[in-house]
Amino acid sequence: MNQQHDQEIPQGFLSAMNLQGPVPDPCVLVIFGASGDLTKRLLIPSLFNLYCDDLLPDAFQILGMAMDDFNTDSFRDKINVDVHEFSRRENFEEARWTDFCAKIHYLKGRFDAADDFEQLETQIQVLNDRHQLGGNVLFYMATPPSVFGMISTGLQAVGLNKAADDAWRRIIVEKPFGSDLASAKALNTEILNYWKESQVYRIDHYLGKETVQNLLAFRFGNGMFEPLWNRTQIDHIQITATEKVGVEWRGGYYDQSGVLRDMIQNHLFQIMSYLCMEPPTSFDAEAIRNEKYKLLSAVRIMKHEEVHTHAVRGQYDVATLADGSQAKGYRQEHMVDPNSNTETYGALKLHIDNWRWHGVPVFIRSGKALSSKSTEIVVQFRRAPAFTFRGTPAASQLEANQLVFRVQPNEGIELRFQAKRPGPAMQMRKVNMHFEYDDAFITNPGTGYETMLHDCMHGDASLFSRSDLVEMAWSIVQPVQEVWSREKATEFTNYTFGSWGPKAAFELMQPTHRRWLARTPKEALERVPMFEGSGDMMLHAFAMMLKPIVFNAGDDIVTYGSEGNEFFIIETGSVDIIKANGKLISTLEKGQVFGELSLLMSQARQATVRANTYCALYIMEKRDFCKVLMDRPEFARRVMETARERYDVIIDAQTLMASE
Repeated sequence: MNQQHDQEIPQGFLSAMNLQGPVPDPCVLVIFGASGDLTKRLLIPSLFNLYCDDLLPDAFQILGMAMDDFNTDSFRDKINVDVHEFSRRENFEEARWTDFCAKIHYLKGRFDAADDFEQLETQIQVLNDRHQLGGNVLFYMATPPSVFGMISTGLQAVGLNKAADDAWRRIIVEKPFGSDLASAKALNTEILNYWKESQVYRIDHYLGKETVQNLLAFRFGNGMFEPLWNRTQIDHIQITATEKVGVEWRGGYYDQSGVLRDMIQNHLFQIMSYLCMEPPTSFDAEAIRNEKYKLLSAVRIMKHEEVHTHAVRGQYDVATLADGSQAKGYRQEHMVDPNSNTETYGALKLHIDNWRWHGVPVFIRSGKALSSKSTEIVVQFRRAPAFTFRGTPAASQLEANQLVFRVQPNEGIELRFQAKRPGPAMQMRKVNMHFEYDDAFITNPGTGYETMLHDCMHGDASLFSRSDLVEMAWSIVQPVQEVWSREKATEFTNYTFGSWGPKAAFELMQPTHRRWLARTPKEALERVPMFEGSGDMMLHAFAMMLKPIVFNAGDDIVTYGSEGNEFFIIETGSVDIIKANGKLISTLEKGQVFGELSLLMSQARQATVRANTYCALYIMEKRDFCKVLMDRPEFARRVMETARERYDVIIDAQTLMASE
């Protein structure tokens, strides 16, 4: 909360009014692997957020266990440094942190040592008696899956996996839940040898994000949308999660994982489940998870031969960034095999074979080292029939409506629809309606773990995966894994650091004339000379009309003599302008444009434009280009100047070649 609201709302008021949710039972949280990155970066900051928001019980203690040589005092000193580095909380309250830190304890121990688990049992009992914790214990496996069984064996040996009738014992396990279907089944079998399914909470922190949970609220809490949520009204769905950074210090882990395992199979399939599942009979955990399982079990499993047409993989290459620095390619990253076959980009085209979604493709993509960090969902509706507007300009201007859920950043929802442009003629233009979380609600920056930890302590498993859900998700990607592991990716590396990803990902949608939604940043347009001095409103209008497309080095973007239907802006890379006889006229680079000459003169293309490098381009269709010329006289003037200069260059080149 901001400072103003901290002053207005007394501590404990919101929880007393039940506006922030119920406070869980007293308990001790035992963190295995407490000295690791997960604890310092996410778990402790998240628990402190819950504490400051009065969402932890008064009787609550944390006991960390790891092999590092700490005692409770030195561990608290370490955590104190860590939380000040990684906490995202605004107005960090030192006094409250001091109180919270006193709840943290540490036990040095090995996970394969029976004596250390006996000490753990003793320490838990001491904390329970001293702080009246009711015998409730939550175990958090902040460790690799390879030691889940070892830890569970130690806990079982001292009876810590079972509780008295009036208490509970639960365990949180972190992803990855296996590396393929076989290992996921083996891991589930191992865990369930020691624990009941009702005790196991498989965490996916993505589901702790408010915008992901809002999918259920949006769908089932608003009567106007659910009747549209079917194959009759929806054309296709896009789910995107991209990152600007490369693998950084995670090269060793990532080279054994890849984006299919790391992101798509878990995070994005969970989002797809919430977006597409049937209404649950209640908000009970089992009712929700049953519907998620039904949805995943309806996803069509690809045949091996379909993987080549329904799945795309990519790996990023070196690049020179805007500041002149050199970004590493994936194969140059620390602890990555220089001949690695691991994908850093993946895209899938999926089909859901049930009554609601038959014939509606779901496109999923995720990748690292891309142009922006963004997670969003696009629901694209079917285009309205144009016959009503026959004889008017609007007949050729209708576009499909889109509903966009922005998970991060700039969390919110937007609806893109058609509106009449002012004036006597019936002309249409796409416009936006926005809902922003920060405008509507008072929020504190969180990690996603706050909700998950709170729900687990409260015994609510709605946001956690069940064993059958995990295995079904692996079943969907199993054919892709098998083909990708069997066939070396000869196309690697196939996109540059900071770009939009491989060309094949765009071609995945093009056979059906669909395109990935692109957010054209204002900065990209401001780099284009003909947009110089344009106001925010004008730049936003332009951005709504632009669509992304990618070409590899050597690809012909337009060919001499072809019909001109598009205007191009170069976002990254360079292109060569080539006459019919193969002579080079000029080279264009980032921020420059081409294609306007053919549109203005209603003539065939006067030259071939060939990608000189990997190129990311924005395209504007002819109808939008013409609308902009009519609406924006200043832009029209600049376009005409550019076209005149380019026409003179072409004429000069033709004259020169004729004289040779």
